[in-house]
Parts: sequence; structure tokens; C-alpha cells
Amino acid sequence: MKALISAYNKDGIIELAGFLHEAGWEILSTGGTARYLKEYNLPVADVSQATGFPECLDGRVKTLHPVIHAGLLAKRDDPAHTETLKEHAISPIDLVCVNLYPFFEKAQADLDFDEMIEFIDIGGPAMLRSAAKNCKDVLALTDPADYAEVTAGLKAGVVPFATRKKLAGKVFALTSAYDAAISRFLLEEEYPAYYPLSIRKAQQMRYGENGHQSASLYFHTGKKGAVASMTQLHGKELSYNNVRDLDVAWKAVCSFGLGGEKPFYQDDVARLLPDDSPSLPPVCCVAVKHNTPCGISLGGSLAEAYEKTYACDPVSIFGGIVACNAKVDTETAVKLNDLFLEIVVAPDFDEEALAVLKQKKNVRIMKAPLAPRQKQEFVSVDGGILIQSADQRLMEKWDVVTELKPEKQDLRDMIFGMQAVAYVKSNAILIAKNCAAVGMSAGETNRIWAVELALSRGAQVIENACKMGRGGGEPARVLASDAFFPFPDVVEAAAAAGIKTIIQPGGSVKDSLSIKAANDTGIAMVFTGTRHFKH
Repeated sequence: MKALISAYNKDGIIELAGFLHEAGWEILSTGGTARYLKEYNLPVADVSQATGFPECLDGRVKTLHPVIHAGLLAKRDDPAHTETLKEHAISPIDLVCVNLYPFFEKAQADLDFDEMIEFIDIGGPAMLRSAAKNCKDVLALTDPADYAEVTAGLKAGVVPFATRKKLAGKVFALTSAYDAAISRFLLEEEYPAYYPLSIRKAQQMRYGENGHQSASLYFHTGKKGAVASMTQLHGKELSYNNVRDLDVAWKAVCSFGLGGEKPFYQDDVARLLPDDSPSLPPVCCVAVKHNTPCGISLGGSLAEAYEKTYACDPVSIFGGIVACNAKVDTETAVKLNDLFLEIVVAPDFDEEALAVLKQKKNVRIMKAPLAPRQKQEFVSVDGGILIQSADQRLMEKWDVVTELKPEKQDLRDMIFGMQAVAYVKSNAILIAKNCAAVGMSAGETNRIWAVELALSRGAQVIENACKMGRGGGEPARVLASDAFFPFPDVVEAAAAAGIKTIIQPGGSVKDSLSIKAANDTGIAMVFTGTRHFKH
């Protein structure tokens, strides 16, 4: 019996090769793997001895030879194949253990083109594919986790076909993901004819969206995204719904900036608004429940931003997720610990703040070093996938369409409101006051319901704040909408609630009716030209 071992990842190789040697197998190997095995006094024949052809082109050509691939592909129960091997003095190869050059890992390291090319494995995938095609006769190993099962089977005298078939399937899963990663590296098309998707399993989840549904978490093998880069510091394992909510919360909070990275809306603001336009407070806090924000605010400190976020909806935040774009300090941690939360995510935590949060046994504490960087979004449909570019444009224009212009005091809330409402499920309306959402409505099937709910919630938040001595009871002045108004009823309801300024995309065939209603009721209205549907 003969085995060919060529493994970049050396985990478990000595144990496997040692067993094969003791069982009387001949071992072929190449380059670094051969040297590694010899260090452990395991007898190894170099592949070049079998092929009669030396490694060349700086190791690019080692195993690409008929002696190797005929030895792998020959069907043992086919007399013609057996005769061909005998005629050319080729020995069958019964086991291949190969794992590939680390292209996945190097794709995350921002290497230049010439460096990356050298991590594209050619011979390894070719051998694995040959072995997998002939899996009835050849064992194909790619994963150290499978070495023990194969060793046990060989000791027992048989490796069942079901195991051989599973190992072959793992080969093609690996090589297809490997090729997809290479394709994504080389392609410059946003939507190629064949979309290469390379993802690796990160977690088998206890259940999916509901208890009777199964689920797993996969991450892209290329550059790490924000969720893949997070470190869990405390708490239970993340669930399917946790991950989905965590993704929305982190995207929303980071849209207002993270660390030294400027918010992506800043370019639009600088391009469209006057140079003396007011800047927004630097710290953001977002609360998410059922995949949509239930509170979002900015402040000069995290404690201030969190208090405003909490005040927006003290009921819904219970059992939700809180995301912060600044290091969590002790003051904020104490406030967070006053209620039950599923997750707290932030770029960092003070040592004392972490100790405070860990007093809650089950809260998941996530340290997140990276802002979201995904340029495309994927949605599954039956039999396919929808792919679109991420929503990273705040507004195309700043078109004051009413007789009244927005007052300068409202500009910050207008910018904040439009940025925040982009992360709220459609139909979405957000009432803004002092760079905080005081009223929101998400997922309503018509816009007037969304407005009525947001306004009533906003009025209640302001009334509660007044009763508790937290600011005056003046009504909020700014309303932001993720999409246009099909009827003037939205403007009329806003005016009745004391709204002074509306920011919305515009684009309805009945825009003129809303503009007239705004003029009639003394509201300033701006069209941005950019819709932010979030389904």
C-alpha cells in the first residue's frame, strides 16, 4: 500500500504517518513535508524518486506527473487499468493526505498580487480531485479532524464506502471554496456571470430563527468582516437571531463613525451643505430588537448617548442588543446592568466596566475592532440568491422644496435622522430631537400608520423626560422618512404634532401635494433624492 502526504498544515501528520509506516505502507512526500517526517525518523520516498523527474520552477511542479495521477485514478477492478499500470511500471496510490497552500489566510493579509499568486496551490487540488474521483479505491484526506476515523478504519481492516464518499465530498467542497476565493481575488466584476462564493463554517448553532429550525454560521474566507473579527469576552453562545441582530446593530452604530474612521455620510454632508453646517456629536449608541433599532442616539459621552437611546423605548430595549461606537466605561456599564440585555458590543471595554457587565452571567459581551466593510449584501430566495451593493449613500441632493428653509438649529437632527432611519425596517419614520430618536416606527405596511405611531411614541418620550426633569417638554421639530410620501396625510399629521422640518427622499408622482401641505402648514421640507428601504 502507498500513501502520498503533502501537508502545509502539519497537525496530526506525525501520528498518521507513524501509523501508516507501522502498518507497512510506503510513504511518498514532497519538499517541506518530507523533511518534517524525516525529522521524526519516518522513512519517506521523495515524489521525484517515483516520477523520475525533479521538482522544478521553484517547486511549482512536483506532483503534476502521469505517474502520480495514473496511480490515483486507476480503477483497481478494471483489468485494462491494471494492465496499463503494469505496462508503465506505475504503482497505485491508495491514500492521499493533502491540505492546501493557505490562500484563505493570505487573502486576509493584504498582500500584493505577486505574493498572492504564489499561494495558489495547483498540484494539491489536482491530486485531491483525482483521489476523490476514485474514492472507491483511494482515500482522500484534507482535514486533520478525519485522520482518527480513517486510522480506526484501517486498523479494523476496512474504511466503509460511506466514509470514503464523505471524504471525497469534503475534497470538492474545499477545492470549490478555494477556487472561488481565488476567483474573487482575480475578478474585478461586481456581478460576474458565475458568482464565486467561498465561505467556511464557523459555528453549528443550537437552533435557527425558531427552535424547530437548524442553523449554522459561515464566514467568508477572504478579508474578515466585522462580525467575523469580533471576540466574545463573556456569556452564552450566540444564537442565529443574536448574530442577525448583532450585524444590524453594529452596522447602524458604526455608520456614525468608529475610531478614526469618518462616517461615510460625511462626504455627502460636506458636498451638499454649507461649510459652517454643524457637526454631529461623536459617540453613538444603538439598541436593536427583532432586527431593527428601537433606540439610536448621539452624545458627547457614551453614558449620555445610552440614556437617550434607552429613553426612546424603555420597553423594547429589554432583551435586546446594545451597540456602542466608543469604549464602554464604568458609568455606562452600571446603567447597562440595570436591565436584561442579550448582547453588548463595543470596540473595547474598561477593565472595571467589563467586571461590572460580567456580573450578569448570560449577557454576551462582544469586542469588535473593525467597522463593517462588506460591499455587497446577500438575501436567500427559494432556488437562488439576491445580491446588491450595500446602502452607503446618505443623499444625492439637498433640495429645499418648500417656501420655508430649515432653521440652522434643525440641521443636525435632519442629518442624524436620515442616517438613523436608514437602518430602521421599512416603512420607517423617525422623530429626532437633540440627535436622538425620540419616536420610531418600523415595518408598518403603510406610511401614515408609521408616522402616527412614531409621533405618538415621540410625544410620550418627551412627556416622560419632562416629568423626570430631563429637559424641556418642547415637541420634537424634525421628522425623517426612509422613502417618499404617496399622499399629503403624512405632512398633515406631522404639522398637527408640531413638527417644523421634514427630510425625505422625494420622488412620488404626488410630491406636489406634500409640498403644498408643507407650505400650508408652515413646515420646511428637504428632498434628498436617495431612498433607504430596508426590508
